[in-house]
Amino acid sequence: MLYTFPDYYKEFHCIADKCQATCCAGWQIVIDPKALYRYKKEKGDFGKRLRSSINWKEGTFKQSTDKRCVFLNEKNLCDMCLALGEESFCKTCARYPRHMEEFENVREITLSVSCPEVARILLDKKEPVTFLSYEREGEEEYEDYDPFLYSLLVDAREVMREILQDRKLPIQVRSKLILGLAHDMQVREQRGERFSSEAVFRKYRKEQAVSFVMQKLKDGRKDKNTCYTYSRSLYRKLYQLEKLFDEWEYHLQETEELLYGEGTAEYEKLHREFARWLKENMPEWEIGCEQLYVYFIYTYFCGAVYDGRIYSKVQMAAASVRLIYEMLAARWKKNGGMLDREDVVRMVYRYSRELEHSDPNLELMEKLMKEFRKSMLAF
Repeated sequence: MLYTFPDYYKEFHCIADKCQATCCAGWQIVIDPKALYRYKKEKGDFGKRLRSSINWKEGTFKQSTDKRCVFLNEKNLCDMCLALGEESFCKTCARYPRHMEEFENVREITLSVSCPEVARILLDKKEPVTFLSYEREGEEEYEDYDPFLYSLLVDAREVMREILQDRKLPIQVRSKLILGLAHDMQVREQRGERFSSEAVFRKYRKEQAVSFVMQKLKDGRKDKNTCYTYSRSLYRKLYQLEKLFDEWEYHLQETEELLYGEGTAEYEKLHREFARWLKENMPEWEIGCEQLYVYFIYTYFCGAVYDGRIYSKVQMAAASVRLIYEMLAARWKKNGGMLDREDVVRMVYRYSRELEHSDPNLELMEKLMKEFRKSMLAF
């Protein structure tokens, strides 16, 4: 079995009570069957408290009225961990923020940016992300699994990572290139021309592809109204997703009003001024965009082996980076023309928590991308 993980994986350590947004509040913590069995057998006074703190029908820990896990004390530390040690954790608590995608004889592990500390580590990383691997004994076979398609997807992902990490190019150009590559690969897959995917990879590595994309971007900037309409249409898709945290609805409404409430001209002015401010005051943001793109592509792209949605997965990555940027522009406006590192970290983990911790949201987001197939989503 091959295991892969990003090079910053071992940098993560839970900062417990120092975390600005504990993972023990706001969402239900599902308990695996083995942990439930252990908890039933736990002895002593804490065992009694433990059993009374579980919703046995749902298989979750109970929560207080403000949606905090009942074991999360006033110091933002876990009473169960303090009493029984980390080995008492259920799988959910023990693994988070680690995320695993499973393929035949392969396990791809990432750290979710829904964790503030992970978001901070990723956004602070200045070097291009690389991926490490190791092997353990053991193999498994999946029924109805297409190993050839998976191999092609892995190859395509490596080409996209190469493009995304080419810092000689503006991030907008890199974004368009990987979208074009995924689009062309999707077309060939639907036509039964999978064998020609290698030609697609070569095409998007060439200078002609870069020149073509730069010209398309230049032409697209001339139509200001289309940019406003497209961006607002994309943003409003977020209202269709399941809301996981109560304050998210208010955040969406406030951000929409700040961004789009005054029409096309003000929207364009805001983005011109915000882009200028970022370049002067937060030049590392473009590297942050690169890291987020690589994160989303690495985490979700090869899942197309199961559903065939090659292009939609890259669109979702591009849409996610774009939406985070839009929200940061609104926050910058609300702050009177200021942003700091923590504003960026906060926006990334809040967005991730709403999208990535709901399978229905991930599924719906990819399906919604079909409405933007011709517009070629780009940052």
